Amino acid sequence: MANSFQELINGDKPVLVDFYADWCGPCRYQSPIIKQVADEVGELARVIKVDVDRNPAAAQQFGIRGIPALLIFRKGQVIWRASGVRQADELVAQLKAAAA
Repeated sequence: MANSFQELINGDKPVLVDFYADWCGPCRYQSPIIKQVADEVGELARVIKVDVDRNPAAAQQFGIRGIPALLIFRKGQVIWRASGVRQADELVAQLKAAAA
């Protein structure tokens, strides 16, 4: 996963990464919101989920201390980050701004 993840976040297209865990209650609440965001932004941006239990190195690399943690990458740089549950309209607006 590491190579494809790095290639994905290094691209020109913004990438929203949802760092989550299956046991996390707020993460389960965030999950359908993430799907809605992916549907709304379509080809404008990529939306992926990263399980922190299965990918601890990625979580450590980006300083994830609380989940859900949401990061938007573009050209390999973190251009926005937040933790806790976020609503779809905020995430879509951030992705559209990142794509502009």
